[in-house]
Amino acid sequence: MNPYPAVDPIPLPAPIWLLKLLHIVTLALHFVAVEMLLGGLLIAVVLSLFRSSPQAMVTARAVARRLTVVMTFVINLAVPPLLFAQVLYGRALYTSSVLIGVYWISIIGLLMLTYWLLYRFTARLEAGKSAWWMGLTAWLLAGSIARLLSTNMTLMLRPEVWRQMYSSSALGAYLPTGDPTLTPRWLLMMAGGLFIGGLWLVYLAGRSTFTAEEKKFVAGLGGKIAAGFGVIYLLAGLWAASVQPEAVKAGLAGQAAYPLYKLAGFAGYGWLALVVVAVLVGAVAGLGKISAGWLGWVGAVVVVLTEIMFTVYRDGVRDLTLLSKGYDVWDRVVVTNWSVVGLFLVLFVAGLVVVGWLVSVVARANKVMEGAA
Repeated sequence: MNPYPAVDPIPLPAPIWLLKLLHIVTLALHFVAVEMLLGGLLIAVVLSLFRSSPQAMVTARAVARRLTVVMTFVINLAVPPLLFAQVLYGRALYTSSVLIGVYWISIIGLLMLTYWLLYRFTARLEAGKSAWWMGLTAWLLAGSIARLLSTNMTLMLRPEVWRQMYSSSALGAYLPTGDPTLTPRWLLMMAGGLFIGGLWLVYLAGRSTFTAEEKKFVAGLGGKIAAGFGVIYLLAGLWAASVQPEAVKAGLAGQAAYPLYKLAGFAGYGWLALVVVAVLVGAVAGLGKISAGWLGWVGAVVVVLTEIMFTVYRDGVRDLTLLSKGYDVWDRVVVTNWSVVGLFLVLFVAGLVVVGWLVSVVARANKVMEGAA
């Protein structure tokens, strides 16, 4: 018996390749923001414990006051890829979401509480008060949200456990167990947070709002964090790849019915190479305490490319896993409404231009020294 609900009789309004492309691009940007939040928050929490160190406190406040802005990107950049995923994988994603419904709907409350704690964490730091416990609570909540999201995105690939889970609780009160890929996937995101958080510090070190000594401190600290946790991030990724089903590994090697999935396999090697480059950037900045702006921009570009490669590989893993269980994402009726698609793309590009303009306005604004703010 096919475990997936019947396909929606309404055809897709745009080519599948376009929906997948938009999904990958928006999801990669979402991942960048998520990793900045997870890593930046934990770094700020740890630094806030060193209240006798002026440089540590300046860095903690500088990171903390940016986290609420990062959170807005986390939330807003989460919506488009989720909508594209619902269109492409709705029959699997809706089912897994219902099966863990209690936890899935709780993400809204957890997200609101995390957002509030970020503001309180920042406010207490600005006032010179102890705030580590608020920041740590926010980080734990954010990590819990990441765990629940990883759980759902993994559960949608396991139709063989759906019936048993529904029999155990029709209320969605139980979480699945026994998936060997869940823990490495979650660890990959958490380690990636500190990896990218470190590179974020390297980028911030190039800003003119720090003094020369503060620049060296921020660059040295960020570089060491990026290099150290970049290695852990790399090992977690290799672990996650090693526990994939054999059918997935074969498909990524080019043995699937769709040669396109071989591209996902190449993206995996691209991710590996880019992480190595990023670790080297972190090592150079950390050991040399180099705060040059160009080095921060190199790290930023490498981070974005790394997340794109990761997302392409992840997309291939998902498609091949579902294909091995009877769900072919490419087997859908498509009736493209090019006028609507064209209007969407125009508005999408216009939105990016507006965001770029807003960022340029912020960049041109008068800067206040971080230690004086």
